[in-house]
Amino acid sequence: MNPVTLLPFIVLIGAMFLMTRSAKKKQAAAAQMRNEMQPGTGVRTIGGMYATVKELHDDTVLLEIAPGVHAIYAKNAIGAVLDDAEYNRIVHGDDESGLDLDGTVVPDDASSLTESDEDTSDDSRIDLGKKSEEKADGAESKDADSGKKSEGKDDGEADAK
Repeated sequence: MNPVTLLPFIVLIGAMFLMTRSAKKKQAAAAQMRNEMQPGTGVRTIGGMYATVKELHDDTVLLEIAPGVHAIYAKNAIGAVLDDAEYNRIVHGDDESGLDLDGTVVPDDASSLTESDEDTSDDSRIDLGKKSEEKADGAESKDADSGKKSEGKDDGEADAK
């Protein structure tokens, strides 16, 4: 056989080997992370829920979701084990160094967008309704005065030659 005909097969087998190797490394790292869990550790599940580990078993974990609320999850459902500082920052909001206390205050609602310091009256509002009949009648008389006929064309049609 010619080595050139075997080259695509060799490249394909090599690519498959590299993909499975990286997937195995990721699985091993996730398993090691789950094995390092201790009671009291903050975790995030694969569904995005943050909880505290209460008890560890062979294949399951007892999580405290809220004070006094416990749930049993599979160990495979733990997406990330968080360090204490990150868990407290996310769940309790304990990181005050990132807050801008001297900056502007942003309201929780849109009241600041609708309120105005000036007194607005109804007279200054723009009328978004239909045009008055006088303007419409004026447009019709202008067309009649021009003396041109529409020659069967609708609005928007052009003379194409």
